Amino acid sequence: MATEIKAPVFPESVADGTIATWHKKVGEPVSRDEVICDIETDKVVLEVVAPADGSLVAIIKGEGDTVLSDEVIAQFEAGAGAAAAPAVEQAVAQTQAGAAPVVERTEAVSGQAPAVRKALSETGIAAADVQGTGRGGRITKEDVANHQTKPAANVTPLSVAVGERIEKRVPMTRLRKRVAERLLSATQETAMLTTFNEVNMKPIMELRKQYKDAFEKRHGARLGFMSFFVKAVTEALKRYPAVNASIDGDDIVYHGYYDIGVAVSSDRGLVVPVLRDTDRMSYAEVEAGIGAYAAKARDGKLSIEEMTGGTFTITNGGTFGSLLSTPILNQPQTGILGMHKIQERPMAVNGQVEILPMMYLALSYDHRMIDGKEAVGFLVAIKELLEEPAKLILDL
Repeated sequence: MATEIKAPVFPESVADGTIATWHKKVGEPVSRDEVICDIETDKVVLEVVAPADGSLVAIIKGEGDTVLSDEVIAQFEAGAGAAAAPAVEQAVAQTQAGAAPVVERTEAVSGQAPAVRKALSETGIAAADVQGTGRGGRITKEDVANHQTKPAANVTPLSVAVGERIEKRVPMTRLRKRVAERLLSATQETAMLTTFNEVNMKPIMELRKQYKDAFEKRHGARLGFMSFFVKAVTEALKRYPAVNASIDGDDIVYHGYYDIGVAVSSDRGLVVPVLRDTDRMSYAEVEAGIGAYAAKARDGKLSIEEMTGGTFTITNGGTFGSLLSTPILNQPQTGILGMHKIQERPMAVNGQVEILPMMYLALSYDHRMIDGKEAVGFLVAIKELLEEPAKLILDL
């Protein structure tokens, strides 16, 4: 007897999702708890697993379709090696309310998702000629698009006419769309300004060089620069609570806790997992937390809860070589700190010129909430704490 496979129950902050990939075809055997489908939301990718050993007998929502929380997306039949049942598929199609569902009767035959079959049909490319990069070697729409720009094996490529230019068009992911919406909203709905300063990184670099091996041996985590910045930001937020606040309509919400978001780049786009209660975290806990989030971001395993909330954000463009930038606010937060590349520069120290490893810092803030005096004072506090890490460590 067929049972319904439903989309997960989405949190209140997620309205709907999109079927990203079906990892199993109709009639293909599947094991209990094996991932059969990925649903992409504007924050994370959610996995749908098989409830038991068996197989899909009908796919109600095809790749690219929008699904709501707890909506039926497929029909499943328990029993190892269960085959596709056309009669069941027809019955499912007849019982669905509204528009006829997308039932993949040809999926077991063609072996390709609807979007891929359409792309192959429109381009005239044979599926056997395309190298699949999806799970289990399945072909994706991107594989078809990439194949068009590559010469076939053992075939001499045709000469390209002078002036001919090739374009590639791919749809935005839901995450990329959501990031774009939030960034545009921040520039249009806030009085955003950016103030700059610079910090001498030599004291932290020397401290890190001296203790990094012992730190890693003791705590099992690599000692980087981010823990110093997170702790310095946390201390500065204590001194300037307006920077740790947010605006909710006509109200100002002052947060009595310190949840620092750390912007992480992933293949799907920019994500901001949150370190909770950083005032209570040790340097080792900060480093371990950031490392775990980075690994999850690469694997697309971050949960919605791990990216929800946050009272302040740190972003590090220096990892990509950026020398100076103006970060955009992560609403409803009122401040974001931008780190940048460490660059050796000649600096005047006690009347003498010294070559020092310097980093530009950028603080973007919402002027509706934070006055310039507070913003500058906050950034100067971070600078002073980083240039004298003993004060930071000893809570001075």
